[in-house]
Amino acid sequence: MVPKLILTVILLISVTVTTADYLRPQPRETLHFQWSPKPASYPQQVHISLAGDEYMRVTWVTDDQSSPSIVEYGTSPGRYSSVAQGESTSYSYLFYSSGKIHHTVIGPLEHSTVYFYRCGGQGPEFQLKTPPAQFPVTFAVAADLGQTGWTKSTLDHIDQCKYDVHLLPGDLSYADYMQHRWDTFGELVQPLASSRPWMVTEGNHEQETIPLLKDGFESFNARWKMPFEESGSSSNLYYSFEVAGIHVIMLGSYTDYDEQSDQYRWLKVDLSKVDRKKTPWLLVLFHVPWYNSNKAHQGEGDGMMAAMESLLYAASVDIVLAGHVHAYERSKRVNNGRSDPCGAVHITIGDGGNREGLAHGYKEPQPEWSIFREASFGHGELKIVNSTHAFWSWHRNDDDEPVRSDQVWITSLVSSGCVAEKRHELRNVLMAP
Repeated sequence: MVPKLILTVILLISVTVTTADYLRPQPRETLHFQWSPKPASYPQQVHISLAGDEYMRVTWVTDDQSSPSIVEYGTSPGRYSSVAQGESTSYSYLFYSSGKIHHTVIGPLEHSTVYFYRCGGQGPEFQLKTPPAQFPVTFAVAADLGQTGWTKSTLDHIDQCKYDVHLLPGDLSYADYMQHRWDTFGELVQPLASSRPWMVTEGNHEQETIPLLKDGFESFNARWKMPFEESGSSSNLYYSFEVAGIHVIMLGSYTDYDEQSDQYRWLKVDLSKVDRKKTPWLLVLFHVPWYNSNKAHQGEGDGMMAAMESLLYAASVDIVLAGHVHAYERSKRVNNGRSDPCGAVHITIGDGGNREGLAHGYKEPQPEWSIFREASFGHGELKIVNSTHAFWSWHRNDDDEPVRSDQVWITSLVSSGCVAEKRHELRNVLMAP
């Protein structure tokens, strides 16, 4: 009954692979979750995220509003040598009231170390592994996940990957105003998200705005708190973090991004702090792709691209990862609409398994800058091997088996000389009013 009422309110650089002979599997239904009664203080929807150097944020939900926001942790099972006290929040959305959402930062933690932890002083024991301090570092990448049979397949494939951090450029739960779907998504991803940090940014399906009643991103901000404060941002919709020798910037496609916006000003400050000797790799993620030869969502990223591409080009961004388009595409190094050896590699990977299905139609002829494109569900893996080389691979979901369908070695812009070549250009851009 409640879902029906809510709906009533809402209604007011180098590898080319031939894939023409690939037969795409059929869509899969939305997952259904059986209700499983738990004690009110039982920790649910546990996930972790990076919270500054050597720190991790643990997030979970309890039905008991008096449950403490404490995390006990240590390097041996059942033996917790440390305890951290955190904060909590909750929210109401029309006829829905969330549980108590806990956010507790633990640390300092050792790199490349397994920690065992317990939330709220009771319940099951979880374990996490912290990222390494040095190369190599591996990221799992998947966007537009949702909660379908293909989502489950994608998550199972990611679970087989030996990765350190999960990157998700928008569209997580596909709750779309149905707030209980945020809860089921939290339970769905808990096995992975409680053991490796998930770093996410918002997509259009996180907005959930109701004019005159609800501002956007209330559920997303309450449930998926990212290290925006730790990176000097005033909004959970854009922030940055570092892993080993990589600086990662998460931008917001659905908040102001023009040159007068808070996001743009923050981005300039953040880029001014990047030391390419310390972090030779620079990655950027946002939801709406700028380089997209799929017929879906054409032109939706043009405004943000016009405002920010010159800044990211001057900063010598190595790789840009986006979602939104429910297909996969990889570009050459590109800038201003054409190939450029000092531009970024743009990768669209909005194929995590969402219920809306795949975007099959592509523009013809294929643009010169587009190297590989295919409408299939899957995930990506980005292994930063050292300061000069990274290996990217895209793994298609094929009858429940992850099939590596695209792969390429990427050379950093530090090693190619582009960073040094554009040093003065970057300085001028950052100093401009």
